[in-house]
Order: sequence, then C-alpha cells, then structure tokens
Amino acid sequence: MRSVKEVMDAKNIAIFGASADPFKPGALLIATLQQSGFAGRIAGINPKGGEFRNVRFYPSIEEVPFDVDLAAMIIPPPAVPEALKACARKGVKGVVISSEGFAESGVDGGAIQKEIRSILRSADIRGFGPNTLGLINTETGMATSYFANRNMLTPGSVGFAAQSGIFVGALLMYMGAFPVYRISKGLGLGNKVDVDECDAMEYFADDDQTRIIGMYLEDIRDGRRFLREARRAVQRKPVILLKGGRSEAGSSVTASHTASLAVNDAVLAGALRQAGVLRVKKIDELLALIMGFQWAPLPRGNRIALVTFSGAQSIMSIDQASENGLVLARLDPATMKRLETVISTEPKRKNPVDTYPDMNVHGFEKTSITILEALFDDENVDGIFFISFAAYGVDMFRPLADFVREKANKPVFFSILGDPDHVAGCRSFLMEQELPVFDYPETGVQVFARMLQYARYVNG
Repeated sequence: MRSVKEVMDAKNIAIFGASADPFKPGALLIATLQQSGFAGRIAGINPKGGEFRNVRFYPSIEEVPFDVDLAAMIIPPPAVPEALKACARKGVKGVVISSEGFAESGVDGGAIQKEIRSILRSADIRGFGPNTLGLINTETGMATSYFANRNMLTPGSVGFAAQSGIFVGALLMYMGAFPVYRISKGLGLGNKVDVDECDAMEYFADDDQTRIIGMYLEDIRDGRRFLREARRAVQRKPVILLKGGRSEAGSSVTASHTASLAVNDAVLAGALRQAGVLRVKKIDELLALIMGFQWAPLPRGNRIALVTFSGAQSIMSIDQASENGLVLARLDPATMKRLETVISTEPKRKNPVDTYPDMNVHGFEKTSITILEALFDDENVDGIFFISFAAYGVDMFRPLADFVREKANKPVFFSILGDPDHVAGCRSFLMEQELPVFDYPETGVQVFARMLQYARYVNG
C-alpha cells in the first residue's frame, strides 16, 4: 500500500470538475494552486474541454500528457467510480473526493462508497474522503481545498487532520490568520473510505515540519492501531485531540454527518490518557494548548507562582490550579528578600505576588522585571502566571516582553484584562513577541497542567 507521504508530496495534479467559471470550485482550486506557489503541473478534467488561467482541460485523465500524482474530484457521486478506474489506468497515486452524498446519505450513497473502496484497494490508490475539502501541504503549496487562502498556505508547524469538510476549512482559515496556529500539513478525512486517523497520525509523526499534531475526530475505527500510532507519535511531539460526539445526542448526529460509528466515550478517554494523547473538549482549548506548546518550554514540575494586580483573579486561578493538580510554590526566603525592593507589604510578597499599589510607586517596568527575575532564579517555581491590567497601551509591555524573551527559563503565561481595545492591542503585541497570552489566567493554568501531563508522560 502506498504511503500518505507519496500523495502529500504530489508534483502534478488533475482536477475532475474543472471549470472556466471563476466562481465554481473547479476554477477556484486552479486559482488557489497558482497563487500558493505550487510548482507542479495542473490539468483540468472536463468532457467539454476548455481552459482556465492557462490550465488546459482534457476530456479524460488518460489524455493528460504528463504523469499525474494526485486527482481532486469535485464531481457528483455517481461519476466517481468510473473516474477512479481511469485514474487507475493512468497510474495516479492518490485521490481526494470532495463531493457529498455517499455513506452519510443512505443506502445508495453507501453502495457507491463501497464500490469506491474496492477500486482504491485493487488499484493501490490512496483515497481521501468522500465529503472533504482534502489536503494542504504548506511546504510545496499543494492544495485540493478550493477554500484555502494565502494565510492557510503560509508554512507553520501544526499538522492538522479532521473528519470534516467545511469545518476544517473554516477552522484552518481562522488558524491561518495567526502565525502561532499556522499549519504544516492539513488532511481532511471525511468519510474515511481509505485514509483514516491512523494513517494521518503515522504521517504526522514522521513529518519533520510538524511539531504539534492536532485532530478533530468523530469516531476512531481501528482503536488498537490508533493507540499504537499515537504512542509512537507522542514520544516525538504532542498530540491534541478534539473529539466530537461525546454525548449520546452528539454521537447520534455524527452518524448522519460522516457515517461515523459510536464508541463508548469513557473507555476512549481512558485509552487516550494511557497513550499520552491530550484530549480537549472545545476549540478554544485546542488553540490555547497549541499556543502553549509553541511558545513555552515544558514545565519541570507542578509548582506555580502568580503575579497579579487583583486578588480575585489570583483566587480563581488558584482554584483552577488545585483542580488540575497544581500547587502554589513556596517562595525561597532569598526571593522574598529581593521582592522587598518593589513590594513594601510583607503579605503581598508571598505567592501570589500582589503588585498593587506598589507598582504606582516604582513603575510597571521596574516592579514587573524585578519580580520576574527573582522568580526565574527561584528553584521552587516551575511556572509563572503574569496577570496585568491593560490601561496604558502596548508601550508598557515592551521592556517586559524583551526581558521575558531573553531571560525566561520556565513557562511564563500572560493574561490581560481591561478595556477591550487596550486588551486587543496588548494581546496582539505579546503574540507578535511569541509570548503565550490568554484572555483569562485560568486558561493559562489549564494549559500549563496539560503541558505538564505531556512532559511527565514522555519523561516517564
């Protein structure tokens, strides 16, 4: 059986359903490939012939005058089997079937999907879908998703696979708007007629560009193999799974979405934990965890320190920490002594360190840097959460950001509260500096705990 890598490294592409109408998917995909910098050759497949943007259309793939590695099929389900047989005769390595109306739609669609699976296996063609926008390789500019934009095709380090079509397109479009979330490779699995989550995991584990693996799945069909591949992948890079269909109601809907099979969620959760997979329940948890792994070192332990202007914020963060198995660090006496220079009241020097009102006396820069420097040197502290008030704009954070980037020897997570416009500016600045920043400190605490879970798993 061919590897997924052979398909992902495709040099030449044929598009079934190519169109000269610039608003149709078959034309949009041609434009996407040309704009992404894809260096391979492109052929359109359309019984009427024609061309678009200097890409010629051929009545059959067998008439294309060059080898074709990958075929993208944007055609009705009944036409797919014969198109696949032509691809087999042409020697195509992989196909992406984007159209809907297969096993998820009923008996007739299921019969077509079964025939497709048989053709793929007999011809040694790797198949993605049906019911998916397909593939993205940001190293080569290869894409079968007519949904892709420039940001989505800007190289990043997150390998992402999803058992969905439009969802993965929309999510990757959002992720691509922020450098921290940009992808290395994207695999749309759809109904998983051939390539599934196990194949995707195996591919991402060996892909040098991919530093973090993210997945959205609605079912896991070969549990033994998936866990085996996950254990191998986790030793190299974190694996984050967003699983749909956790509830009874949700699992019933997945069957009509991608013809998925229900699985006992409690059993799955335990197996994933044993394999070292970090399971999240919401998209914002997925994105927060990606940011943590991208921009912070792995924690060495569970002792945290809080630097805050607000007692209430620290209390809620401490509650969250306790729920996640974290403890407040007991600061070294030498650290407490150093904090005297900027924090006048003894109780406010204890963990959590309360910067108000002393910050009004010594200034934000001196107070913040003095505190952080002392915490960096304290061996009792494994991670720091810096909670600040966005009142004076971005400039107040510039010296602090420079200091943290140069000196931090442990995870430092920021949380900024205040006027929404000020918060947005400060958050954008900190992200430009590649410093993890979250809307609320409790989110940072959860991220730290999951990163520690991963660190403990890989370090034994």
